[in-house]
Amino acid sequence: MENFNWYFIKRRISIAFLFIYFFFLSGSSLKAQEVIPVYSDYLTDNLYLIHPSMAGAVNRNQIRLTARQQWFDVDNAPSLQTLAVNGRIGDKLGVGGVVFNDQNGNFSKIGAYGTVAYHLLFSRNKFLNQLSFGISAGIIQHRLDQSGFTEFDPIVNGNNVSDMFGNMDIGMSYYYLDFYAHFAAKNMISVSRELFYSDAVPSNQRKYLFSTGYVFDSNSDWSYEPSILYQLREATNEMNIDLNMKVYREVDFGQLWGGLSYRNSFEGAEYTAEGEAIQSQQLRYITPFVGLDYKNFIFGYTFSYQLNSVVLSNNGFHQITIGYNFGKSRWQWDKNVPAVN
Repeated sequence: MENFNWYFIKRRISIAFLFIYFFFLSGSSLKAQEVIPVYSDYLTDNLYLIHPSMAGAVNRNQIRLTARQQWFDVDNAPSLQTLAVNGRIGDKLGVGGVVFNDQNGNFSKIGAYGTVAYHLLFSRNKFLNQLSFGISAGIIQHRLDQSGFTEFDPIVNGNNVSDMFGNMDIGMSYYYLDFYAHFAAKNMISVSRELFYSDAVPSNQRKYLFSTGYVFDSNSDWSYEPSILYQLREATNEMNIDLNMKVYREVDFGQLWGGLSYRNSFEGAEYTAEGEAIQSQQLRYITPFVGLDYKNFIFGYTFSYQLNSVVLSNNGFHQITIGYNFGKSRWQWDKNVPAVN
């Protein structure tokens, strides 16, 4: 009986160790299971990646490639690559597609989404007044590499397991003169997956995004764009907000832009240090970003630095964006609204 109890004690310790490991790698156990995590790449001219209504919403077709790496000094740290393409067919129909590869320690997922959007132009004059709707549907494969788990728990057979499921996003966007607002509902389909314990990862992964901003055009080569992004997860009521400021500078060879983003969560995670009482800390990080539009190409870089007192690494999160705009320009509004012009 004593050996029996010791076996289950060791098993629980091994499971706890694995849970802590994956918690720190992903930021939270729920975030690890998002289809495409929402980072700060939307600030580098990649709005379609999180808002399906932005498929074909701008004046030219777009290709955007991103690569993100967290903590270069940590083995098997999270990384994400995405390829997004979107454009307009005719006057009102937009289409797009996204493929992605997300690695997070022993977890990984790949997937592809297709999007259809509809755009209503309320003005044919020189000012912008556009309402857009979009819907995306995709298929995702989750994979779990258990080959290294046997040293923690002999019950795990060491095989690689996977599951596949579908999901859907919907959204709408509105632009009027220098003002804009976006809303998106992500992961609308609740799915139960055998690969994960339902108690740790609920089948309801729905999340709601709302963002809005305004472009201040100083009638010179400078423009200023404050904005916010609010996120709400339905199952757990987790909320966070991004406060952003983006600045544009027109130059002879194109456009330079950059800014700063601050993300803050409204919930805290409890932790304790040796000999100390239980404490709580919220997810907080700051992200400076810079970029360049040169002819048909765009280049962007973001660096996110965690402000929390307890972190796995101080190395930060690095991401690059490379883009290409193609096709005939459909309009050029008098107002400088960079996200659509």
